[in-house]
Amino acid sequence: SAGRAAPAVSVDRSAAGGRSHRSGGWRIADAHGNTLVSALGILFNTGAGQHILKNPLVVNSIIDKAALRRTDVVLEVGPGTGNLTVKMLEKVKKVIACEIDPRLVGELQKRVQGTCLANKLEIKVGDVLKTDLPFFDACVANLPYQISSPFVFKLLLHRPFFRCAILMFQREFALRLVAKPGSKLYCRLSINTQLLARVDHLMKVGKNNFRPPPKVESSVVRIEPKNPPPPINFQEWDGLVRIAFVRKNKTLSAAFKSSAVEQLLDHNYRIHCSLHNTVSSFLLYDIPFLCTVTCILTFIRNLYPIFHLQEIPENFKIAEKIQTVLKDTGYSEKRARSMDIDDFIRLLHGFNSEGIHFS
Repeated sequence: SAGRAAPAVSVDRSAAGGRSHRSGGWRIADAHGNTLVSALGILFNTGAGQHILKNPLVVNSIIDKAALRRTDVVLEVGPGTGNLTVKMLEKVKKVIACEIDPRLVGELQKRVQGTCLANKLEIKVGDVLKTDLPFFDACVANLPYQISSPFVFKLLLHRPFFRCAILMFQREFALRLVAKPGSKLYCRLSINTQLLARVDHLMKVGKNNFRPPPKVESSVVRIEPKNPPPPINFQEWDGLVRIAFVRKNKTLSAAFKSSAVEQLLDHNYRIHCSLHNTVSSFLLYDIPFLCTVTCILTFIRNLYPIFHLQEIPENFKIAEKIQTVLKDTGYSEKRARSMDIDDFIRLLHGFNSEGIHFS
């Protein structure tokens, strides 16, 4: 699996620590401190997540769990030298492989060149996080671990929907994905992923199944997006969850007393009010946008006398409104670590009903 292109290296054999008997090749440190390991005649950049899955039993097990169909278009990220890729090409209509390292692209092309599989393989060269994802039915990948979180959410927000994703992650990351309320690993990643998808831990994969072996154990996870998705603005949802999980062991009452949180929600509240026929007179000179909105509303009011503008009191304090919402919804003394998706949906509805928004 390849995360980014391996940097150019000036190799000093005498300083490289000699031959590594475990990997069967040279082990070298580049100028950035990344370990470069020579295996199978290729220099792998382990600092960029280049750990090739070598055990054919694990490869076959991953493909079996993906339940691929003959008509499927499969997205693979970080194909490396193609151990997974070739096996999938034998079973599906097409594999779209995203690889950032041109050297590994060349290895993959050579592996299928002149075979009946070549026409079923499309290679996209570049950073998968910076490009639009193509249409695909399933995603199967041994991901570079450093892009795990951003890629998961890029995947879950992708449209049209795909059927499922079978992904290799660092063990701890995988366990966070499936963690339940009350568990030590339960976090913002857990609840955000589980809001959008069903997540299952499929199997553990030991470090010796890779070449070169990583420093951590791995796990394979199945992610199946919820279709249709929950009727929730994800930016709003994530804004709330982010605040709650900054200190997940704190009560929500304490978490929302942060001055930064209060300033953000106060700003959002006043913008919301300005767009819903409620304005604060003293803000008209501070925020041109609000002034413009107010002028428009005043013009409408003059045309239609029934249309009234209400003002936010000058002594208004967002902190008091926040604490009132928390008490009224019953979550003032609750802690994020023990709250599930339904709890956060109710809390978000409570805030939104009072004009408090998170995005």
